[in-house]
Amino acid sequence: MVLQVPLIRLQCGVNSYDWGKIGKTSAAAKFAAATASNDFSIQEEKPYAELWMGTHPSLPSKDLESQRTLLDLVQDNQALLSSDIAERYGNKLPFLFKVLSINKALSIQAHPNKKLAEELHAKDPKNYPDDNHKPEMTIAVTPFDGLCGFRPLAEISHFIQHVPSFRNLIGEDEAKNFLRTVEGKETSDKEEDQQANKKALQTAFTKLMNVDKDALESATKELLEAAKSEGASFAGEGGPTNGGKELADLVIRLNDQFPGDVGLFVQFFLNYVKLEIGEAMFLKADDIHAYLSGDIIECMASSDNVVRAGFTPKFKDVPTLTSMLTYSYAPISEQKMSPTDYPYVTLNATAYSSNSSSVLYDPPIPEFAVVRTALNKSGAKVTFDPIQGPSIVLCTKGKGTISVGPKKDKIEEGFVYFVGATAELIVESETDALDGEGLVFFKAFCELGHDQKL
Repeated sequence: MVLQVPLIRLQCGVNSYDWGKIGKTSAAAKFAAATASNDFSIQEEKPYAELWMGTHPSLPSKDLESQRTLLDLVQDNQALLSSDIAERYGNKLPFLFKVLSINKALSIQAHPNKKLAEELHAKDPKNYPDDNHKPEMTIAVTPFDGLCGFRPLAEISHFIQHVPSFRNLIGEDEAKNFLRTVEGKETSDKEEDQQANKKALQTAFTKLMNVDKDALESATKELLEAAKSEGASFAGEGGPTNGGKELADLVIRLNDQFPGDVGLFVQFFLNYVKLEIGEAMFLKADDIHAYLSGDIIECMASSDNVVRAGFTPKFKDVPTLTSMLTYSYAPISEQKMSPTDYPYVTLNATAYSSNSSSVLYDPPIPEFAVVRTALNKSGAKVTFDPIQGPSIVLCTKGKGTISVGPKKDKIEEGFVYFVGATAELIVESETDALDGEGLVFFKAFCELGHDQKL
C-alpha cells in the first residue's frame, strides 16, 4: 500500500493520572476531545494528565479516518519516515510528543540512559517497559513550575546550615562531610574537585532518600511548623533567590498534596524553576526532576521508562535512582533553552507584517527538535521546506488550514497531524491575533544530520 499524500490527521489518546488537571481545565483533555472519534467525552471530575502523539505501543496514535495505528502505517510505508530513519530507529517514530496538564506534583524521577534502560528492561520489564533512553524537552504552554536538576552547591550548603530538620535527616556526619568537601570549591573547574563534590552530594542525597519513617515524620512536623511561622525568614536570611516565603509556601503546598513525603526535603537539593509561556528546558537522561504545575509540550525519545522515588503512589526504586544520577550541579539557567529562528520556512507578506514567527527548540540529541510557529493575522501563511524525516504537528491556539500537495484540511486548537518525510508543508491562519498571537502550532520532527545543516 502506498499513501499518495503524506498528511494524516491523528486521533490521540489521553492518560488519566491523579496529578492531571480536572475535566475541561486540562489542555490534554481538550486536545484529546478535538482529535477523538465520537467515543470520547470529557468527564468533569476526572483528572486528565497526558496526551500522547506518536507510535509508542502504550498509547499509539491512530489515523482518524481509517482507525489504523500510526505505527502500522509507517511500518507499511517506510517512505513516511525516510529509509535512513526507518533503518536507524526500527521502523517507528524516534520521538514521543506529549501535552502534559499538571495539577499537582509528578513523582521525583529520572529517566535512564540507553545502557541502563536495557539492563532495567531485561531485569524488570513490568516496571521498565522500554530498552531505550529518554532525554526530554519541556516547552511551557501556560506558566509552569518544577524541580529540575541539583542546585548550585552553595545553595545546598546554605540549606544544610539553616534548615535544622533537613540537616537532621541527612545526618550530622554526612552534613559535615558535605560542607567540608565543597567549601571554597563549589564552582571549581578542576576535575578532582568536581568528582569529590559529586561524591559528597551523592552520599548526602542517598542518606536522605533512605531515611526511616519515624525520622521523616518528626522532621516533617518540624519543617511545617517553621514554614508556617517563619515566613520570609524561612530557610535563613541571605539564601537562594527562591528562599524565604516562596520556599515556605512551596513546602506547605507540597505537603498538602503528599503529606509527609520525602520530597518535601528533596526540594532543598533541587533547583526550583519557573517557565513562562514559550520558555523551555532540556533534561538529559539521568537528570533528576519533578514537575509541579502547568500545561507543557514535551518531546522525548520514544520511551516510557521512569525511575521514581517520591511524590507518587506508584512503584519506587530508590536504589536505582540514587545510583544512576549524574549528580551534576548547576543553576537552572544552564538547563533552560534559548530558541533560535528556524531558517527552513518561508513566510508570506501578511505573516511578515504581523510579526509572525517560527522558532526552533533544538536539543543536543538526534531524535527530535521542535518548531513553534505563531501566525498572527488571518491570511498569514508559512511554508516549511521538505525534510528527510517525519513530523507531528499540534495546534494549540486559533484555526486555519494545513496542506501537503493537493490535500488541504482544516487545523484548529487540539488538531494533530502526521506529516511524512520529503513533504512540503503549508499552514495558513484564519485567526487574527486578539491577545498577542493568532494561530499557534508546534511541529516536532526528526531529520538525521539536522544539526549539521543549521
